[in-house]
Amino acid sequence: MRVTTALLCCVPGLGQADQAAAHVKTLPGGTAPSGMGAAVPALEHYTHDLLLGDVWKRPGLSPRDRSIVTLTVLIARGQSTELPFYLRRALDSGVKPGEVSEIITHLAFYAGWANATTATHAAGTVFAERGIGADQLPAAKVRHLPLDKPSEEQRAAMVEENFGKVAPGVVKYTTDALFRDLWLRPGLAPRDRSMVTVSALVAGGQSAQINFHLNRAMDSGLTEKEAGEILTQLAFYAGWPNVFSAMAVFKEVFAQRPPAVSAR
Repeated sequence: MRVTTALLCCVPGLGQADQAAAHVKTLPGGTAPSGMGAAVPALEHYTHDLLLGDVWKRPGLSPRDRSIVTLTVLIARGQSTELPFYLRRALDSGVKPGEVSEIITHLAFYAGWANATTATHAAGTVFAERGIGADQLPAAKVRHLPLDKPSEEQRAAMVEENFGKVAPGVVKYTTDALFRDLWLRPGLAPRDRSMVTVSALVAGGQSAQINFHLNRAMDSGLTEKEAGEILTQLAFYAGWPNVFSAMAVFKEVFAQRPPAVSAR
């Protein structure tokens, strides 16, 4: 199944959409699930005043980037209930439909196929609401971005040496499917693709992989200040324990990078 095609094939009927609309209410930035205040008033307070009213307005990371980080967490963790709200917010914040499609495709590899497939249903619904068609989504086959051959050959050699005899299939697809195909798709900028990957790793508690991908993100233009704000955003959406586990790795990466680069 092509994920980009699935986005347009999972749109519920009008009756279902009308039923879903009956269960939402308006909050700043779009719609959010109703009933929160009646069941958990404190959570509604923190959602409205702290999360949407404060965290989302912090200047260190753009609303667009905060949306990308948040979508990543929800997709990576299979949390589809609030996904339509944050998809609408992302589109309103400047994330392009094609970028949403590429985020979902990317996360199929980094958070699991089923989580990505689940996200296509919410995306299909929101795209239908806004009249977003296939002409605004990236094709399955695209012209790749240029490959950094020296860096990629070094990475591939290291992985082959360390794990080639352990899981040759994983090594093969890491090179052929990920780094020489998925990572070269032009529908999501390298910086943003790395930001998605780092966010997914933090949300999944995969600290061992963060060093490589955070360095890659910063090599592609992510600043130290933005990286720190990603952690702040992730604390609310992926939980404080996952963020505190990741902070030590972020600190190490910041310390090891040349000051002129990490302080951009």
